[in-house]
Amino acid sequence: MKMYTFRKEERLCSRKNLDLLFKNGSSFLLYPFRVTYLEIPVKHVYPAQVVINVPKRRYKHAVDRNLVKRRIREAYRHIKQAELYEGLRGEKLLLLSLQFVGKEKYPLDFIWKKLSLALQKLPAKLKEHEAGS
Repeated sequence: MKMYTFRKEERLCSRKNLDLLFKNGSSFLLYPFRVTYLEIPVKHVYPAQVVINVPKRRYKHAVDRNLVKRRIREAYRHIKQAELYEGLRGEKLLLLSLQFVGKEKYPLDFIWKKLSLALQKLPAKLKEHEAGS
């Protein structure tokens, strides 16, 4: 079953989990995204929670930030099942931050392609991180 939704339970809103992610998480850069991730041993309905960040420093106008965030959410909503959830079977919850570090407003197909590459790279990074621990 394909899940082309982005529900409240899939969004990372908890201040406690956000602090935990940014203090203890690992990250990598795949332009135009900086992906920060952390697995925590918590049982959850969805295998991942995500927060999307577009910095005010880069885009001064809220309409521009909102446009980029909408495009990222749309791409994530469509590719999360195949690219991310398939590799995350387990008893852990993945906290994920997608920070947009690009310098211009890219079209949806470019964001889709780059986000897909970033999410494909994530399970390998998680295994690498587990082996290093």
